[in-house]
Amino acid sequence: MHKLVLLEEILCVCRLDPLSALPGWAIQNNHFFSVTKTGDELSVVCPESCVPPDARYEGGFRCLKIEGPLDFSLVGVLAPIADLLAGERISIFTISTYDTDYIMVRQSSLDSALRALETAGYTVVRDKGEHQ
Repeated sequence: MHKLVLLEEILCVCRLDPLSALPGWAIQNNHFFSVTKTGDELSVVCPESCVPPDARYEGGFRCLKIEGPLDFSLVGVLAPIADLLAGERISIFTISTYDTDYIMVRQSSLDSALRALETAGYTVVRDKGEHQ
């Protein structure tokens, strides 16, 4: 089983118009952020503390990083975690990068998620302040 790292920051998912430029407030040095653009929207995941009050967002997420890097040929890394948390009725939001996967859960579900993961044999460690 892969080790999971709980990131410190409280994150949010913002929805912007697809024609919007990438907002400067989302790209803070040394903070986790992710950007996805489609024809329908520009989605930004970033620390909740960076978002202006008039932005459209869902906040209060905590993020678990699967310790990587994970080889592209690996199969079944994310699915067992998603299944486990679904069995506990915990909603997730996932982000995949070149090296690894990130699982976001609501702050209100964090304790239940950590308990379920640790009971299933996953090791969860806290981020040492190194922003991913």
